[in-house]
Amino acid sequence: MVFRKPPDGGWGWVIVIVSFFTQFLCYGSPLAVGVLYLEWLDVFGEGKGKTAWVGSLANGIGLLASPVCSICVSSFGARPVAIFSGFMVAGGLMMSSFAPNIYFLYVSYGIVVGLGCGLLYTATVTITCQYFDKRRGLALGLISTGSSVGLFIYAALQRELIDLYGLDGCLLIVGALSLNILACGSLMRPLESPSSPPPEKPSGDKVPDQYFVYHEKEKTVEENISILEKGYIDEKCVKNVPDYKQDSVLNKNVLSSVNINEKDTYKKKVVEQTNFCKQLAKRKWQLYLNYWEETVVLFKNKVFSALFVAILLFDIGGFPPSLLMEDVARSAGINEDDYHMPLISIIGIMTAVGKLILGILADFKWVNTLYLYVTTLLMTGAALFAIPFAKSYLMLAMLSGILGFLTGNWSIFPYVTTKTVGIEKLTHAYGILMFFAGLGNSLGPPIVGWFYDWTQEYDTAFYFSGFCVLLGGFLLLLAALPCWNSCTSQSSKLPPNTYSYKVASSA
Repeated sequence: MVFRKPPDGGWGWVIVIVSFFTQFLCYGSPLAVGVLYLEWLDVFGEGKGKTAWVGSLANGIGLLASPVCSICVSSFGARPVAIFSGFMVAGGLMMSSFAPNIYFLYVSYGIVVGLGCGLLYTATVTITCQYFDKRRGLALGLISTGSSVGLFIYAALQRELIDLYGLDGCLLIVGALSLNILACGSLMRPLESPSSPPPEKPSGDKVPDQYFVYHEKEKTVEENISILEKGYIDEKCVKNVPDYKQDSVLNKNVLSSVNINEKDTYKKKVVEQTNFCKQLAKRKWQLYLNYWEETVVLFKNKVFSALFVAILLFDIGGFPPSLLMEDVARSAGINEDDYHMPLISIIGIMTAVGKLILGILADFKWVNTLYLYVTTLLMTGAALFAIPFAKSYLMLAMLSGILGFLTGNWSIFPYVTTKTVGIEKLTHAYGILMFFAGLGNSLGPPIVGWFYDWTQEYDTAFYFSGFCVLLGGFLLLLAALPCWNSCTSQSSKLPPNTYSYKVASSA
């Protein structure tokens, strides 16, 4: 498929709007799962670490499957993937309302909903990057605020629905709302070149001809020569026959050829289909080899290697507050009457603000987006270290706002990835990075929950989380330093089609 130059506007703004609502509808409930987490603790009576797996799977499984999601979007396009994923998210939420135990939720809410969200996230990011180039940071910031606004609204919405209709009714209503993703996905028109001819619809009559092409390509030169010589001899023999016998000879030849063709039709089709399957298998195998070769080339880029370590450690330490902050407040003995707004809602609205502001900053030429991303990591680590010292609602609300704003760095992460590896490798590289992000999302909340089950307090858990985020930030900063770039460039050259971040960011 050939794509024309990104228009940086036009139908691209429609793509931004529908992508915003897609992320709003699919990520609203999984990101605000902290409200459901408290209900599941009371209903099923399991430990905090065990129950936290539901929310962590919902937010992590889609990222873990990012390489598969990227392949699906590349193979089928953003529109079909978005429509199919809408059914997955809605179906998973509705199935969760009938969950008899926590293990059923692992599948219905954790895997089905999580995988649908991962497919939708990859589809929206990919098609937005195709429509925007100069304004890509703004566009990504706008669509990524959809999940944050969803977190803000769904945190209050789910709590109200639970009070009115119970946990089961809440999940059914939220699942019904998710069906609106189908309408959003239908508007994700692919950016195809108008000069490219439309693909021909294959008919049943043309299938044997397609097989015949592969069959003819496998014939050797000697076989082709012998076929030509045989045709020449047959033609010569026919010319030597008297005129009144030529018609009968030709008729006999036609009848005999028809009989031979009828007898050999089945064998010929089997041979042709076998040859076609062999060629197809060789082609697919070559694609897989190319995929792994490109993966190895990506990891030879030191900035990309440091980036995957940083995103893994960031999600291990930075994701648990959005899931467990409500339980942190309850464990600290804070009275619910003191709540002016749910802490999860504060995280959600500040994440939306952070995504938008950081996305706008990424579009300025004087801003190095990699250093901006590193700054958010270091500040997130410092905020996590401060959580054990917060013993009032006001302090937790301030820290929730700071963490929410810094978590908005998700809007510039695709921008950083694009500048590091190039737009042509964005889907491949982004899928790999999202796999490690999903691994961190899946492990972070259960680890924090296990720390609480072990120590009966959250202090040690958040010290560990802060250390993980700081370590990832320092490693990424070390890989991006100009002095490190100059030292390594003298000893080795970058692989072809990869870029150092210093060169890409100055462009």
